[in-house]
Amino acid sequence: MGTLIVTEFMTLDGVGQAGGGPDEDREGGFVHGGWMAPLADRDTGSDADDVIFEEASHMDALLLGRKTYDIFADFWPNAPEEIPFTTLLNGVPKYVASRTLAGALTWPGATLLDGDLAQSVAAVKERHEEVHVIGSLDLVQSLLGFGLVDRLNLWMFPLLLGSGKKIFAGGTVPAALHLTESVTYPSGTLHLTYEFAGVPTYGTVGES
Repeated sequence: MGTLIVTEFMTLDGVGQAGGGPDEDREGGFVHGGWMAPLADRDTGSDADDVIFEEASHMDALLLGRKTYDIFADFWPNAPEEIPFTTLLNGVPKYVASRTLAGALTWPGATLLDGDLAQSVAAVKERHEEVHVIGSLDLVQSLLGFGLVDRLNLWMFPLLLGSGKKIFAGGTVPAALHLTESVTYPSGTLHLTYEFAGVPTYGTVGES
């Protein structure tokens, strides 16, 4: 079975909603859209963009929730070819988890998952070596609950927003994580890579 990797861009208080632009996702009256851009711009000249693309370049399938699919499908099919992600994202198979989309999807190479979500995603992992999930916050909650995520690739920005959709919302299944990589960028952004390491253990601090 292949590896499923979740990549998220998040604030210090765990918000992952609409980092890319003001109108990306205003659900819930969210007014902080575009919070990621000023800090990402400060990292221009560092190797952050290269790292993001290098990690993504290993995918041989992309798994998305409906809202992220809508955003991507509106931009990437006609994106400038000089953007490295254009060829990558347009070329890989794309799977979309949605209860509201129906019929053929407009983005070439995109397929709507049907039936039981856990079984459908497990089947995708069987067919591919490295499946990536980007954004798709509602879908990620389900994948975490099903125990289908193998690696978390988190970009944590030094911001507190106080509102917005959280990466790890209510209902997150307890899990122990192993930090495999940690890098700090000029803006103060942290790049953290975690693999799952079973369930948490418990005790009392100070007791041997």
